[in-house]
Amino acid sequence: MNNTTRIYRNTSNTPGNILGPATWDDATWILTSSFIIFTMQSGFGLLEAGAVSSKNEVNIMVKNAVDVVFGGISYWAFGFALSFGNGPGSNPICGVGYFFLDSWDEHMGLVFSTFVFQLSFATTATTIVSGAMAERTRLTAYIIFSFINTIVYCLPAHWMWAENGFLRSLGAVDIAGSGVVHIMGGMAAFVGSIILKPRTGRFDRGTGPSPLGNPVSALIGMFMLWWGWLAFNCGSTFGISGGKWKLAAKSAVTTLNASMGGGIMGTIISYVVYKKKYDVGFLVNSILGALVSVTAGCAVVQTWEALIIGMIGGAICVGAQRGLDKLKIDDPVGATAVHGVGGIWGMIAVGLFADVDPIEDKTFGRSGLFQSGNFHLLGVQMLSVVCIVVWSGFVSFLLLMAIDLTVGLRFSPEEEAMGADYVEHMINFDEPFGFPADPMGVTLASDVNEKKIVQARSISLTQSASIGNSIRRQSLLCMARHGKVAPATPTPP
Repeated sequence: MNNTTRIYRNTSNTPGNILGPATWDDATWILTSSFIIFTMQSGFGLLEAGAVSSKNEVNIMVKNAVDVVFGGISYWAFGFALSFGNGPGSNPICGVGYFFLDSWDEHMGLVFSTFVFQLSFATTATTIVSGAMAERTRLTAYIIFSFINTIVYCLPAHWMWAENGFLRSLGAVDIAGSGVVHIMGGMAAFVGSIILKPRTGRFDRGTGPSPLGNPVSALIGMFMLWWGWLAFNCGSTFGISGGKWKLAAKSAVTTLNASMGGGIMGTIISYVVYKKKYDVGFLVNSILGALVSVTAGCAVVQTWEALIIGMIGGAICVGAQRGLDKLKIDDPVGATAVHGVGGIWGMIAVGLFADVDPIEDKTFGRSGLFQSGNFHLLGVQMLSVVCIVVWSGFVSFLLLMAIDLTVGLRFSPEEEAMGADYVEHMINFDEPFGFPADPMGVTLASDVNEKKIVQARSISLTQSASIGNSIRRQSLLCMARHGKVAPATPTPP
């Protein structure tokens, strides 16, 4: 089964039944995986903090915490019910049952371990969006989005992973969420980027890549995601009983091989594009894009096939990000390219490379086009892509537009220039001890705010000339050191 669990009839007074792992060993496995997956929130936060400017680092980390707090509570209240509820009224489109989840019967441990594992997936899907909307989104608006985005995630999860989901019934395969988690998150990121429009000044100097604010933070975040991805994919075997431990071990190898292939392609592309230079953003996004690409088929492809899938995934994600930049769609962390485009390729790759699984029958007895010459699995995978893309894009658009028309999504230009850390969290790095205080000890935040607004309004008038003069000075000095021109008198700032 693909990230699903077996039905257990409830013999106690609690109505209905629940999807859960097969044994307590399986429950222990998925709980442990869930705890590791939870650390991916830190990875996303560090990656996104490394991609934004220093005046927005705190805010983007807070948004990753918000994803767990508000996205988590909504998943407990109704998300798990809509995804895996199998009470009266449950159907191939939507689950019903287990609202405000609780359990007291003999299957309590299995129920709760299932919930924790699925919760880690749900919050991951939402946090993908935060990076694409970084540096210009109001926190209040994002909190509302984090809470209601569970609606966007939980129905595709039902279609693909619930026992009666319609995509699962057709034979669709998504072992660990290339479609359900990553396409969904990537499409929401894409829609959010379009609605918000680019950051102020983002494309004033052309459509080149946005520079990383802190490349070290981005790399550390990538490593944490890499680590979490192993639990993401290996945990999606949903246990270690029977032959599932073999599939978990295989998933670890295919996940690593794919990421290596993606990293190789990112390094080569950067070496060629930047003429023997190695761009950190290319490396990060190619590795993450490869990980997304192998997520759908990690347990049903061969190790050498995973390498190819990762290489193609890494390359197309880097290319997709360049394409979005050319279209002036501002996605600071490349969430659309990595998760959206990478997820689409990952689903298609299953239809091409997957082989029959003799251990747990995760492909429902079918194999991909390259294995059998049969187009059925590829067709079902492409149908799944279309369903998830249309659903996620349309509903995300409705939700984000509703938020924009009510509380407002975007900062004003002055607030954006001041930075979200100051505007949202009262963090003022210009003063050694925060805000100056009046003699009575009362913070004069309004005075500081007025000063900040004046400074922000003047930035656009002076920043361009200052940066340009600095670049010219450095270029002249560099050329002089190499004997190409005589040192010139630096232009005053």
